[in-house]
Amino acid sequence: MQIKNLMSEDIITIDKDQNLSDALKLLRKHNVSRLPVTNNKELVGIISERDIADKLGSSKYESMPASRLHISSVMVKDVLTVPETMQLGDVAKLMLDNGIGSVPVIDGDENMVGIVSKADFVTLAVGIAFDKITVKEIMSKDLTVVSPTERLVHARRQMIESHIGRVPVMDVEELVGIVTSKDLMRAFIDFRKKVPEKYQKSQIKEILVEDVMSSNPKFTSKDATISEVANIMIETGFNGLPVVEDDQVVGIITQTDILRLIEKLES
Repeated sequence: MQIKNLMSEDIITIDKDQNLSDALKLLRKHNVSRLPVTNNKELVGIISERDIADKLGSSKYESMPASRLHISSVMVKDVLTVPETMQLGDVAKLMLDNGIGSVPVIDGDENMVGIVSKADFVTLAVGIAFDKITVKEIMSKDLTVVSPTERLVHARRQMIESHIGRVPVMDVEELVGIVTSKDLMRAFIDFRKKVPEKYQKSQIKEILVEDVMSSNPKFTSKDATISEVANIMIETGFNGLPVVEDDQVVGIITQTDILRLIEKLES
């Protein structure tokens, strides 16, 4: 299958000279996690919730309001693109090899005609073939976790170092929540709105994981099928689910794991 048959043609873009507040409004309005960045309609970058969370949590930008940050200072500039005729499996491999969550699609005239994300690939993981594969066969067993009483800046650092977009929150051995890049992004933005600039540097360290995490997170079992998990992700928009067995978290399954499975099957 060519990638043009899977890509989303409804492309929401933002200009590089707009500010971060504009990006946040677009992300929220259209319920997307990333935006291609343009300059005079030419693709010059891409910006995601994870990029925003990383930037807003850094010491360099920790006291700067979103309205003063231009997109050009936050976006990823070296954007990979794929031709619309590229095979689905090849696009999946490209995304996995480069650790990216989406890739713009171009036509023969180098015009951007769509964008494809991990979420688009997840829609393929529903059906008979994926009813025969269980979560335990592809889930990630190496877990990065945080406790509810740890500082949010620590959770952010863990996510950056592990190159992940979500971490389960464990109280001793009990799963009590989950923190995602979206949670981080919203927390840092709300913090900037509520706390006077002169107090931000000291008070940002007082935000705890439990103040931000999503409680009672949805989870799955290791014996669930990939079709079942894909359906949950499609219906909820969740990018990953903790895997629980006998009240113990034994792994996590994410869109990346499903993308890796599809790439393997396609090859």
